[in-house]
Amino acid sequence: MSTDIDTIEIRTSDDDEGPVVVRTNRRTYNYRVVMVRGDVVLDMRGRCSAGQKVLACLIIRLALAETFCDNFGFLALDEPTTNLDVDNIRSLALSLVRIIENRREQSNFQLLIITHDEEFVELFGRANLIDDFYRVSKDHMGYSKVSKYRIQDLDAH
Repeated sequence: MSTDIDTIEIRTSDDDEGPVVVRTNRRTYNYRVVMVRGDVVLDMRGRCSAGQKVLACLIIRLALAETFCDNFGFLALDEPTTNLDVDNIRSLALSLVRIIENRREQSNFQLLIITHDEEFVELFGRANLIDDFYRVSKDHMGYSKVSKYRIQDLDAH
């Protein structure tokens, strides 16, 4: 059996036992995230790597944004490559490139990526999606300074 996850799903208690009704007559659900490998469905809790957890979290957040936010305009990712191996970093970058390309005509779409992974930033430059990036550093007085750089100068810093 492959160690890759084919799909992930959010399953509610309704899938197994029916909804849980509380005293206020509001419907609530217990949910769990499951991974599907071939024909096998397994709870992700306790069975996946840190990188798989990061990817699952990103996928779920993107799916929720797409589902509940009509033409969501701003997406912020803070250190999205944490715990990912090189292949999954490339896969994440490719997925984000597709999102950017699909949203190109949407005037209010912005993507903010906070990362220390310069190779990840370079992947967006190679896709010709960005010309510049910003770096936050400290000046000689200890104050934060934001500097703009050209993507082709990334190796020089």
